[in-house]
Amino acid sequence: MPSVMVIGASRGIGLELARQYGEAGWQVHATTRSLALPGKLGALAGDVNLYSLDVCSDDDIANLAVALNDTPIDVLIYNAGVIGSRGEGDETTRKETFRINAEAPILVATALLDNVAASDQKKIAVMSSTQGSGRLGGKGGYLYGDSKGLLNAKYRECEPQWRERGIASVALHPGYVRTDMTGMMASLSPKKSVKGIRQVLAALSLADSGRFVDYKGKIVAW
Repeated sequence: MPSVMVIGASRGIGLELARQYGEAGWQVHATTRSLALPGKLGALAGDVNLYSLDVCSDDDIANLAVALNDTPIDVLIYNAGVIGSRGEGDETTRKETFRINAEAPILVATALLDNVAASDQKKIAVMSSTQGSGRLGGKGGYLYGDSKGLLNAKYRECEPQWRERGIASVALHPGYVRTDMTGMMASLSPKKSVKGIRQVLAALSLADSGRFVDYKGKIVAW
């Protein structure tokens, strides 16, 4: 049975990822900030295993790695993210947004790299955005886009090391999806986005590793 780890699975795209993979017969490992209040995540059918994780906590990330021990993870998807604020935001908001959107994806992937390398499929996806395109320095004056631009830069630095271990990875733009973060103005449903993401990851190989693609598999500009 293949396994997937979804980081940030309590709602929106993450919840739909956990649901679809579970229904497809995968073993699902999924994180939420509160195991006491798992919400819809706790009601999913299938082999779904929940873990508490605050990606702003180095201790939580280390504890997650300990909890998984030597459990192989075929596909690791970092989905956790925040919008932040309009413009540049204050110092506290900037620090939190850059931590969750740009730094934690790499920290989590690094902590679980042995688990991915021990699996059959060996795949990692970090959820980015087209709003990060052209913002690789993370200094464009728009907090969310800047944080995703910094994530893209950090991912490109780490990807060759992951590839050396036989791990294929991508930065993923899920589309403009209707979630609690985007509201009803977004036109794309989580179901359709996730269906596409799963198809992209199913086809992912080392030959594709290091790319920035959308949920349809189309190349996105850095």
